[in-house]
Amino acid sequence: MKKVLVVCGNGLGSSMIVEMNAKQILKDLDKQADVSHTDLTTAKTENADVYIGSEEIVSNLRDGSRNVVGLKNLLDKNELREVLNQNV
Repeated sequence: MKKVLVVCGNGLGSSMIVEMNAKQILKDLDKQADVSHTDLTTAKTENADVYIGSEEIVSNLRDGSRNVVGLKNLLDKNELREVLNQNV
């Protein structure tokens, strides 16, 4: 099962909302993944198959080895659906 890590600055607000949306979208797509959320600092030490968050935040995770996907609008479920459909 793939691990999806949703990242925001503090790991408390927007990442939790995106996590809830991601879980619902994956259920709708009949796909399974381990989805959780965290802050940027913690994300740098966690392993995941895909890291999702706002482009401004997750760009700090790009090191050439991670699959990092930046969202233009964290609340756009269609954008999130497309990302999950392509990466999970």
